[in-house]
Amino acid sequence: MISDLKGRSLVEPEDFSLDEMESLFSLSENIEKDEKYLRESCRGKLIAALFFEPSTRTRLSFEAAMLRLGGSCLGFADPGSSSASKGESLADTIRMASSYADTIVMRNPKEGAALLASRYSSVPVINAGDGGHHHPTQTLTDLLTIRRLYGKIEDLTIGFCGDLKFGRTVHSLAKALSRYKNIRMIFISPSELVLPDYIKSNLKKQNVNYCENTNLEKSMPELDILYMTRVQKERFFNEDDYIRLKDTYVLNADKIAAGREKLIVLHPLPRVNEISVEIDNDPRAAYFKQAKYGMYVRMALLASILGVV
Repeated sequence: MISDLKGRSLVEPEDFSLDEMESLFSLSENIEKDEKYLRESCRGKLIAALFFEPSTRTRLSFEAAMLRLGGSCLGFADPGSSSASKGESLADTIRMASSYADTIVMRNPKEGAALLASRYSSVPVINAGDGGHHHPTQTLTDLLTIRRLYGKIEDLTIGFCGDLKFGRTVHSLAKALSRYKNIRMIFISPSELVLPDYIKSNLKKQNVNYCENTNLEKSMPELDILYMTRVQKERFFNEDDYIRLKDTYVLNADKIAAGREKLIVLHPLPRVNEISVEIDNDPRAAYFKQAKYGMYVRMALLASILGVV
């Protein structure tokens, strides 16, 4: 199945089948077991990392992945240093970058930007986040983390807590999980930040068992996985609304005490105040492991799209 990914773009989680994702996860696990595996396999290959929006983990993990594979990177981490600041259209930027690189990895604040880029690019495009829409490589990271720590991606109850309106990682993961068996989802948010209707419509079509509430403490004993998210200041038009909502949910020692012994706490990061640092040493805290799994799965993804496996 890995060979089927050669030359393919990844814009949304559903661009890959479940079998293709399972093959990626197996390859990621092989890389994790032996970090010399696939070393130098991408020598002579080049990715263009175009980040029109700030990023730490996604950008660095893609760059680390490509360098570990023996390839090279070019691009920018600040659109102000590109011709976008002069008014160049996204289509023209993509046409130009795709003439230099073998794959484009792009983050853009506008929803649908990755799809547009894939239509103008002569090389595969990997969506590293498009506004509040999707973040499929974070979804691969999340699913790999669940698989590694639970040994499966089925028969689980997942709680999503925080900014569910603008949280693209939540949107992507919920959509991806809807394809697995016996998944139950609990969406915990203030009324102003509830999950968008188009995501809920998709879950209903898939007959996913889900509910919505505003109470984290009430939901804790039911959860196998708690997916915390920050309230995203950059998505708000009104700073007063952000200040009012930003600390609605804070996971601390008292709250996690109600959780199951095998609970896994995930977070796409960065965190602000929504997970207390006292949780970091709790064995149920998996968000830093999750960040490292992100490098492994991006190595597997790049190797597969570039056709070296």
